Amino acid sequence: MFKTPTSVCMEPCSSGHRRAHQNGRPKCCFDCIPCSEGEISNYTDVESCVKCAEDQWPNPARDQCIKRVIDFLSYGDLLGYILSGCASVFIVLTAAVCLVFIKHRRTPIVRANNQNISYILLMALLMSFLCSFIFIGQPTGVTCMLRQTTFVFVFSVAISSVLGKTIMVLIAFKATKIEKMFRMLGRMNISVGVVFICSFGEFVLCVIWLILNPPHVESDNKTVPGKTILQCNEGSIISFYLAVSYIGVLSLISFAVAFIARKLPDRFNEAQHITFSMLVFCSVWASFIPTYLSTKGKHMVAVEIFAIQASAAGLLLCIFTPKCYIILLKPDLNVKGKPTAKIQSEGKGN
Repeated sequence: MFKTPTSVCMEPCSSGHRRAHQNGRPKCCFDCIPCSEGEISNYTDVESCVKCAEDQWPNPARDQCIKRVIDFLSYGDLLGYILSGCASVFIVLTAAVCLVFIKHRRTPIVRANNQNISYILLMALLMSFLCSFIFIGQPTGVTCMLRQTTFVFVFSVAISSVLGKTIMVLIAFKATKIEKMFRMLGRMNISVGVVFICSFGEFVLCVIWLILNPPHVESDNKTVPGKTILQCNEGSIISFYLAVSYIGVLSLISFAVAFIARKLPDRFNEAQHITFSMLVFCSVWASFIPTYLSTKGKHMVAVEIFAIQASAAGLLLCIFTPKCYIILLKPDLNVKGKPTAKIQSEGKGN
């Protein structure tokens, strides 16, 4: 028995492809083109491909749907490994500086610059480095809510501490007509009041943020083909930028106050070091915003962790390294009085 031959211009399309009829030619003439991104065909000679489910992606042959790879910044990634290692190093370093200050708490250099505020600042910096670990790992509802709010609040405490230290320097040296009132405020520990009031403002912003539109876990299937990126959605982007802007305003005020007080004639005036530290801090966060907006997925998280660590490290190294240097390596300078007077007296003796 004979079959009537079929008239075709092309061989049947294989799986993973679909027919595309050629314009102006007979219906039997067609091109075989690969299925579009996100689609498959597991039969031969089909005219349309089938779209994969939301959590699936075509295999390289585009004839079968497979599970998407879930992607996030983990400790197994090189970026996660490096950032977590840097955070661990700075945590140990901050703890070491704190122990040095506690051991030498009765020395002039520790007592001269408001040691209570120094301890608050060190604890805030320690918490800043610890925040890095909240950003690494698979995002959950709890970690997403804690990530941004914890870091902005901790940084507000740190910058408020710096502001409190510099304000006390100005109060000590710039009191003129209202000298008595300044002295009274000094007894009332105005620096602690500055820390409380400024950080409380950030705390209120964070509470409003969490009540109105808190951060939450979000799955992104569009940015990287074949991957599901798990990330934290800030919820209210306005609240996020308000919280970051609040820190920016505190930083600029701290920089301005420290710049004014940088040349005041104090034996252990740290305003010059604070000025440089705030310059580093502001530079890091000024470059953070455009970089953060231009990255996606786990690289966006890595950029934020880097900004947190770089700015916190800038405060730690610029403010506390000169003090630790004098405490540990130059104890002869850790005394009351001006060094110039000491040098002059030694010169007269010779």
